[in-house]
Amino acid sequence: MTFEYRVQVKEFHLDTFGHVNNAQYLALYEEARWDFITTNGFGLDRIKSEKAGPVLLETTVKFKRELVNREWITIQSWPGEVNGKLMVINQVMIKPDGKIASEASFTVGFMDLKERKLVVPPPDWLKACGYNLK
Repeated sequence: MTFEYRVQVKEFHLDTFGHVNNAQYLALYEEARWDFITTNGFGLDRIKSEKAGPVLLETTVKFKRELVNREWITIQSWPGEVNGKLMVINQVMIKPDGKIASEASFTVGFMDLKERKLVVPPPDWLKACGYNLK
């Protein structure tokens, strides 16, 4: 399953060259991830009440085309491989002309916040991330 999130590049995203700062790409990707997990029933309130939730373990980002002020972009997100306690979430930023501005891959663990350790992600978390569970 692919999730889409539209967002407009704003002035605070920009660096001195007038395009999106590299660190802002990560913030925009995170904003999109929070949107789809919250929409799918696993938002911050649930994470706080259950004291378990996602943690990023590794990030790979490729910058392909610049993003500029007031440009509307679409961030697409979809699940990748699940391997025990780890899973991958893939994301791309798409410009209005359909070209990819950035590609990213995030390795995510699911942490028990009481025990402070990674655990096998529960089925409802995987479902919230778009995994088709049978």
